[in-house]
Amino acid sequence: MSRAYDPDLLPYVETIPSVELSEFIKRDAPPFDPATMDPAVIERMAKLLPQYTPERPVTVEDRVIPGDVRVRLYRPESDTPLPALIYLHGGGFVSGELDFFQVRNLRFADRIPAVVIAVDYSLAPEHPFPAALEDCMATLEWVHGAAGELGVDPGRIAAGGDSAGGNLSTALAMLTRDRGGPPLCFQLLDVPVTDDRLETPSMRDFVDTPMWNRGDAILSWQYYLPDADGPVSPYAAPARAEDLSGLPPAYVSVCEFDPLRDEGIAYAQRLVQAGVHTELHMYPGAFHGAAVIADTALTRRMNEDMIEALRRALHSL
Repeated sequence: MSRAYDPDLLPYVETIPSVELSEFIKRDAPPFDPATMDPAVIERMAKLLPQYTPERPVTVEDRVIPGDVRVRLYRPESDTPLPALIYLHGGGFVSGELDFFQVRNLRFADRIPAVVIAVDYSLAPEHPFPAALEDCMATLEWVHGAAGELGVDPGRIAAGGDSAGGNLSTALAMLTRDRGGPPLCFQLLDVPVTDDRLETPSMRDFVDTPMWNRGDAILSWQYYLPDADGPVSPYAAPARAEDLSGLPPAYVSVCEFDPLRDEGIAYAQRLVQAGVHTELHMYPGAFHGAAVIADTALTRRMNEDMIEALRRALHSL
């Protein structure tokens, strides 16, 4: 189906391979060999993927924290404590690696500035809900407890992520609210997954969109909630939560040609109705995940909007 993608995004639409989500859970498959790809395609993709060089020194360090959770720390040079952003990557709950989100996290650390803690959380289907969320909670508790060592202001810790990471970010905000855990001061929800019911117009319509489509969403929920015959927890599907009050201020972004578009808009509306200060952006012509993989005028604006929202939230307290 012909869609009015942003003209600068068309080369990405034409290059992104169509790979069913089930392929990403074949953990024992041989590692991908770039030599099997057409060299022209590799060269084209390399030119399209974004690059970033920090303007200030940023140290990058991998650690394993209590709970056996692997994290990657991005720490800008600073003489005073900085705010922190716990970043939770996308990947449909079943995939996603820290290297793929290196550019985004370097940019956030440098431009906000903030200490960014990228979490390599447990993946489904081997580790279905609530394993990933508990890894996120363990990370929040660790960051709060180790704030002095990390150079973090414990009163300025935010959670943010894209797609499944957006789901985990707002679920973490609910979980720490309900458990009385360390408070979050902000939630950044970029093209978030919020609803397992898959009933919105955008979810029904977008069966062939790049990066994410209805078929991917169906499989993703089957892997994340394999035993969903009973009531679905709002910590798994935040749209099912009856009470969103008391959550931290939110930034929500959605894309026009994304099956998750309508549930993201609906969730932002519910946050507002619950008294949560919420900023909502909808980007015409964009597809799911475009802000992570593309370097165009539109995606630069998408990333700049996120940075400005984080900067306001984390440096005006």
